[in-house]
Amino acid sequence: MSKVDYRLNAIVDGSLRGIGDLAELAAIAAGNGATIVQYRDKDASTRIMVERAAAIRAALAGSGVPLVVNDRIDVALAACAEGVHLGRDDMDVTTARRLLGPDAIIGVTVKNAADADMASDSPVDYACIGGVFETLSKRNPDAPVGIEGFAVLCKRIGAARPDLPVGAIAGIDAGRAREVVTVGAMGVAVISAIFRAVDIAMATRDLRRAVDEALKGRSS
Repeated sequence: MSKVDYRLNAIVDGSLRGIGDLAELAAIAAGNGATIVQYRDKDASTRIMVERAAAIRAALAGSGVPLVVNDRIDVALAACAEGVHLGRDDMDVTTARRLLGPDAIIGVTVKNAADADMASDSPVDYACIGGVFETLSKRNPDAPVGIEGFAVLCKRIGAARPDLPVGAIAGIDAGRAREVVTVGAMGVAVISAIFRAVDIAMATRDLRRAVDEALKGRSS
């Protein structure tokens, strides 16, 4: 049994500060169905990132929803976050595991077959495949893998590590959440569909419902 419930990863990005306080946004998502929160910030200084991550973690206290920090193991450690999410250019997973310990959550991004094999062979707790579709939330030099490419990568990971949760990211809304879960995802990672919605709480609930319904349909 995986230690990560990856059904709905709400990504709190630094660019969302124009919408609201990041910690408050995270709390709304956690209170309405997000099962994990990821803090990502490509522009802030280390000091500011630690402060924001610590505030987000405090806002999630008592919710049972863990916080992972994108890229930055130092920030995760300083803010006492539950783990990290690592990309292909970040610290290798084995070293990250040694630094963070056996109980930390470590997730990785998967973009191709080589990444999928790395995830399968590494001490990770989840893998997130993407981008699956086009997205405006992040400049991505790699072309989207599409639903068919996602299914292939998901199957590749599942053959090696059937218990490893696999998520989908980029361009995901409620309809696409159902689509990726139908072909193998255990959940989705989302920014805009939650935090740029008119009603953040309702958008979170709608996405969580879409994932749960698709998972139920897949198992029936």
